[in-house]
Amino acid sequence: MKIAITCENDTVFQHFGHTPEFAVFETVPGKVVSEKRLATGESGHGALATLLAEEKVELLICGGIGGGAINALANAGIEVVGGAQGNVREVAEAFVNGSLQVRSDFHCSHHHDHGAGHDCGSHKCGGGSCGNH
Repeated sequence: MKIAITCENDTVFQHFGHTPEFAVFETVPGKVVSEKRLATGESGHGALATLLAEEKVELLICGGIGGGAINALANAGIEVVGGAQGNVREVAEAFVNGSLQVRSDFHCSHHHDHGAGHDCGSHKCGGGSCGNH
């Protein structure tokens, strides 16, 4: 299975639509077998779903994500696990081992301008980027 995780500085990035890159892991049951980075450039939500689909990603793990992005990913055949935090390699390993712990309040249920601050569950987002907390 190919898994992508929103990433900045080897940490799960907390806002899917603004992630600077994805950590992409190739996995087999119980084990991560390879890892690479995929830069997002200036891609928006829909383009990010296409980028991941072209990379043949089957599952996205992220911090926070909105409904529109979830729909775009679903249309591309990509499952979503939200509410993750921490080092991306450790998150990937926890997922394949069945021990990944996630927050339940990961869904961004608002519509906002990309420069406006907003609240994505338990963390505050401002200036168009959520960053890490």
